[in-house]
Amino acid sequence: MTRKTIALAAMAATLALTAACGRNKFTISGTIDGGAGHTMWLEEIAPDGPLFIDSIHIDSRGHFKYSYSMPYRSLYNLHTTADNYIVTLPDYGENVKVRGQWDNLSLSYTVEGSQESALLWQLQQFTNDGSKVLLALIDTTELYAQLLFDGKITQDDVLRKKEETDSMYRLAFEEQQDYVCRFIEENSGSLSTLIALYKPFNNRLLIDTRDPGSIDWYDLVLEGLQQNCPDNPHTLHFKNTTEHLRSSLARQ
Repeated sequence: MTRKTIALAAMAATLALTAACGRNKFTISGTIDGGAGHTMWLEEIAPDGPLFIDSIHIDSRGHFKYSYSMPYRSLYNLHTTADNYIVTLPDYGENVKVRGQWDNLSLSYTVEGSQESALLWQLQQFTNDGSKVLLALIDTTELYAQLLFDGKITQDDVLRKKEETDSMYRLAFEEQQDYVCRFIEENSGSLSTLIALYKPFNNRLLIDTRDPGSIDWYDLVLEGLQQNCPDNPHTLHFKNTTEHLRSSLARQ
């Protein structure tokens, strides 16, 4: 093989690798109101836990743009703090466009340009609705405690209100639970079902692994992922998680 042939082969290999990287790339861009000059962080929600990707600077107009070549399809978390974030699920070649408020990303953001990131936005919106109900119940409980302390109501009044707020809490929990179950059923095969599966409400998992019936939902998520993306690291890791849960429930 001549030097010229070797050089041409090396160039072809480089071009092929570059093209492959381009096909695997996604871009995330948008505007963060109130975020001018600040920095956000992008991390992969990898099967084994968060994996830092890079920091992203927001310019003086509140705009940002960042591209990344995915080794495989995965979930990506764009955040300012641990509690202020956006979860996205980009596909190859997508430009995920987001907009939100710097100090309140989870409650304020919108997303377009990515079908499955939009699914996660819908899931988050329903979670936000449940959080508002929960905060209202907490405010009511605190108000009645203060009224009792001030002598303006009796303990019986507090107990009656507690029965009412407990009933509203159970209803809100059930609505959130029903929603994530429907989400899993309707979006079988999507990595977004992993986010739904682990959704909490008031620090309590909506699909509680202490409940023997939870294995049915784990099996449903796993079946969809194995059909749609059998070799994805998330699928392989989740298969082990499901098997471990099955063993744990069998020992109960």
